[in-house]
Amino acid sequence: QVQLVESGGGLVQAGGSLRLSCAASIRSFSAIAMGWFRQVPGEDREFVAGISRSYGATSYTDSVKDRFTISRDNAEKTVYLQMNSLKPEDTAVYYCAATISTYPGRIYTRGTEYNYWGQGTQVTVSS
Repeated sequence: QVQLVESGGGLVQAGGSLRLSCAASIRSFSAIAMGWFRQVPGEDREFVAGISRSYGATSYTDSVKDRFTISRDNAEKTVYLQMNSLKPEDTAVYYCAATISTYPGRIYTRGTEYNYWGQGTQVTVSS
């Protein structure tokens, strides 16, 4: 069982930055691949960024490339999402997700591939 706790959301003006954190309670954090998703009311949950369990491979949805950076600290058992140049359309509830991964360099981009989810943190970007 993996428990995920997100933090770092809030209200920011367009052009500003936020850093989301997701702390995982699991003995072997290096065994899990991680991802960030976001959801706006009335819409499907959207993949934002993912990172493999090893090698530091990352993937991003096109709308956040060059603005967002996903990273992980295995010693702290935490994954981060650094969000820069935020836009009003980035407003959403952001969810951290985890899945036990057999493949060290694999990135998971679909919500159905993740077994564990955090409770979500609200990010609001004002224009």
